[in-house]
Amino acid sequence: MVNPEESFAGRDPERAIVLAYAPTAARAGFAALLDLDDTLAAVLRGKGEPMLAQMRLTWWHDAISKLDSAPPPAQPVLQALAAACVARGVPVGDMAGMIEGWETLLDAPVLDDVTLSAYAEKRGAVLFDCAARLAGAEARAATAAGGRGWALADLSRHTTDPAQRASAAALARAELDEAFARPWPVPLRGLGALALRARMDLTVPHDQPVPHGAPRRVARLLWHRMSGR
Repeated sequence: MVNPEESFAGRDPERAIVLAYAPTAARAGFAALLDLDDTLAAVLRGKGEPMLAQMRLTWWHDAISKLDSAPPPAQPVLQALAAACVARGVPVGDMAGMIEGWETLLDAPVLDDVTLSAYAEKRGAVLFDCAARLAGAEARAATAAGGRGWALADLSRHTTDPAQRASAAALARAELDEAFARPWPVPLRGLGALALRARMDLTVPHDQPVPHGAPRRVARLLWHRMSGR
C-alpha cells in the first residue's frame, strides 16, 4: 500500500537544478508537468475513501482533456499547463495519460509486476514524453525508460509493503540502466537529471531520508549536465 503520510514527488532543493537543465523555452511547461504530478500525488495521499480519490482523479482527467478546446478553469496548474503547452504546440490532452497511471494504484488489488509496469508507463513515460516534446526534442526509447524508472523508483520509496518495494526498485533499476546506456542529448538533460536523481535515490535505504541537495549529489547532477551521462 502507498504510505499517505509521505510525498511521492515533493519539492526539494534539486528541483531547481533539474529545471535549469531544460531548454529555457520549455522550463515553464516542464515545471507545470511536475506540479501536475505533485498535485495528483496529493490526491492519493489524502486520507479519504478511495472512491473520493477516484472522483478527484476523474475531475483532473476531464479538466485536462478539455484544455485543447476550451480556456482553462481558475486553477493554477491547469492555467500553467495551458499557457506553456499552447506556446510550444504540444497538445495538453496528451497529459491526461498521467492520471491513468495514478489510477492504476487505486484500481489494482495487488501491485504485481504487470500492474507496476502499467503504472510506470502511464505516469512516467507519458510525463517524460510530454516534457521531451515541450523541449522540442525527438522522443527516444531511453526517454521512456527514464520516465518509467523515475516513476518506479519514486514508488519504491513510498510504499509500505516490503515485497512491492523490492519489485518496484528492481524494475526501476532495469529501466534506468537502459535509460543511461547512452548519453542524453542536450535538450533532454533536464529529464536525464530527473532520471539520474531517481537512480541515486535507489542507493539510499528506504528507511532513511534522501539527502536532497547534498554536495555529492549536486556534483553528480552537474556532471550529467556536461556529459549527458
